[in-house]
Amino acid sequence: MSEKIIYQPSEAELEILQVLWQSEPASVRTIHEQIVESGKTVGYTTVLKQVQRLQEKGVLQKEIVEGTHFFRTRINETEVKGNLVKKVMQNAFGGSALDMMMHALGNEKATPEELLELKNWLDNQISKK
Repeated sequence: MSEKIIYQPSEAELEILQVLWQSEPASVRTIHEQIVESGKTVGYTTVLKQVQRLQEKGVLQKEIVEGTHFFRTRINETEVKGNLVKKVMQNAFGGSALDMMMHALGNEKATPEELLELKNWLDNQISKK
C-alpha cells in the first residue's frame, strides 16, 4: 500500500485530478482534451507541465505502455475533497458546517431530488447519533 499523502491542490491541479479520478490511467493528451471539453481554455503544454509537477510532488504516478506515458493519482479523492471542504469551512464559515450548508443551499437552486437525497442523508446521520 502506498504512503498516505495529504495534499491541498490548486484549482488547476484539481482539474487534472478530477479527470484522473474519473478515467485513470490517462495520458496528458486525454487529460488536456477532457479539460478543454469542460469549457476551460488551456494549452497542451500547460497541462503537460502541471502533470510533470504533480508527478514531482509525488501526487501522480507514471506508467509507460508501448511508449505512451499514462498517469494515475496516488491520493484519495474523498480525502482531498474532504480536506478542501474543511479548509473552506474553517476559513470562510468559522468552522460551522451548518452555516456553510445554509449558504451553499441558499445561493444555488437544489433540485427536489437533491433535497430529498440530502434529507435522507441527514436522517441517516441523526439516527447514527
